[in-house]
Amino acid sequence: MGDSDSDSSGGAGRPARSKRADARRNEKTLLDAAAAVFVESGVEAPVRDIAARAGVGMGTIYRHFPTRADLIIAVYRHQVEACAEAGPALLASSETPHAALGRWIDLFVDFLVTKHGLAGVLHSDEAGFTTLHAYFLDRLVPVCARLLDAAVEAGEIRSDLEAVELMRGVGNLCIGAESDPRYDARRLVGVLIAGLRLPS
Repeated sequence: MGDSDSDSSGGAGRPARSKRADARRNEKTLLDAAAAVFVESGVEAPVRDIAARAGVGMGTIYRHFPTRADLIIAVYRHQVEACAEAGPALLASSETPHAALGRWIDLFVDFLVTKHGLAGVLHSDEAGFTTLHAYFLDRLVPVCARLLDAAVEAGEIRSDLEAVELMRGVGNLCIGAESDPRYDARRLVGVLIAGLRLPS
């Protein structure tokens, strides 16, 4: 009897774990789709566009994220984690640390486009926004610092720039980019990153 009990609980455990893994994958697919749509069209983009991109019904999105604020905050956290994880991966796979830094900054720019919309959504929740901002700094400043340090050690870039300064500068270049099609923030950010290079 004890054996059959353990068998049945073991059998029940595996499908439960599988369902949890499926749910995590589905949520990641939703968040990837929402992030892409927000980057292209802003945080006020229709939910149906996100559903179409993710290949799901709108009800699925509302089941996971009952309000737009819930969805935007989840996308924000998802993008922070994606940026944090991308830093070491880019450093390992890029031809140079400077190239890794440039690719990482591209991801950071995508994140900032979404982040600028977040302030409007959370305007009535100052404490919530402050908590998210602290989370963003805690996760991303060390990643940027590691990329900068690697490029400095490789003799590719100047050594007198702090990660917070660079991230703030990139953030300032991105302000208003989503509302002015004549302004290409990514091009200006590219000029900034190129300008870090030491003469060869």
